[in-house]
Amino acid sequence: MKPAVEFKHVDIIFGEEPANALSLLDKGASRDEILEKTGNVLGCADCSMTVAEGEISVLMGLSGSGKSTLLRAVNRLNTVTRGEVIVHDGDWSADVVSCSEQELRKIRRECVAMVFQQFALLPWRTVAENVGFGLELAGVPEKEREECVARQLELVHLEQWADKYAHELSGGMQQRVGLARAFATEAPILLMDEPFSALDPLIRTKLQDELLQLQADLKKTILFVSHDLEEALKIGNRITIMEGGYIVQSGTPEEIVLEPANDYVRDFISNVNPLSVLTAWNIMRDRRDLDQGEDGWVWLDRRKTTRFRLDDKHMVIGAERNGKPASWDSCDGIGDTAPEEPTVFWAQAGTPLKTVMLAMHRSQTAPVAVFDDQSRFLGAIGVRDVLGSVLRR
Repeated sequence: MKPAVEFKHVDIIFGEEPANALSLLDKGASRDEILEKTGNVLGCADCSMTVAEGEISVLMGLSGSGKSTLLRAVNRLNTVTRGEVIVHDGDWSADVVSCSEQELRKIRRECVAMVFQQFALLPWRTVAENVGFGLELAGVPEKEREECVARQLELVHLEQWADKYAHELSGGMQQRVGLARAFATEAPILLMDEPFSALDPLIRTKLQDELLQLQADLKKTILFVSHDLEEALKIGNRITIMEGGYIVQSGTPEEIVLEPANDYVRDFISNVNPLSVLTAWNIMRDRRDLDQGEDGWVWLDRRKTTRFRLDDKHMVIGAERNGKPASWDSCDGIGDTAPEEPTVFWAQAGTPLKTVMLAMHRSQTAPVAVFDDQSRFLGAIGVRDVLGSVLRR
């Protein structure tokens, strides 16, 4: 995938004469030591990461970890002391750290838009006027501006509130105005600095769902700051965890949960519900590791209650459960009651663990098969595999 934003060995120091702080940093000094000896505050240290086009990349960490500091380097709201932050827009790119004022204006007007935690709506302007504020500053003609605002308000389901003022809207609605304002610029990159953290849990969950729905259509590149790991796991294609200004791990949600890089990350994810992250692919046993029978039969479980007969292309041509012929059906269409006939449910690699568990429950603990998108048998999931993943053992 093409990069949209690249951070290359980024250091951010707050304070005067940062050269002394950088010298201490290069010698391995801690944040506290740098503060004590120079009076400078270490914001970020040697941060390198890439945000790919069209993905939601989440920066995670406790308060003071450096996540918002790094985010605000993309549009130079924070000045980078050393390193590069490269913003890509099609075939054009520029290093925010060293680019000209003209290039910086292009980045801020055309490439990057920002959604803040506290909405940042102008109280004397209507919803429509707030959404069109950035376009107005950019000199977009009034008619074109009004058409764009109308499209964005419809996108976030606020078209009936166009003439209202911020104080007449709920917190969730105000944040949707902030989203619409960012979308109105048509910038390909969105910076979202803890946009939902000030909202009630139910409203926050709803806006997370709405963001994912919008992203499915708009396919923006989103760099999202959060301190809520459940939120990060839900919306992020990639998660980067920071501590003390440093990046300590970056990976997919599954990698973060299943392969924590150190004790800090391990503690960070200790209370995560694995049902919100894991899929059939993460916990299945590969078909090559299953017990092989005669004439192409493969046992799906260790108890040897269920087996498939495969052809030479790994397609299922027969199934048995408890010694009786069985059918095989998708987990996606599972009903509320157990099937009357012997059935082996199957999932695809991306099927959520929760769905796999429901299939096991409906079939009275029978194993679940895993197929690829061409209906070839990949592997199987048994009760022990599920328990091991949930208990992380």
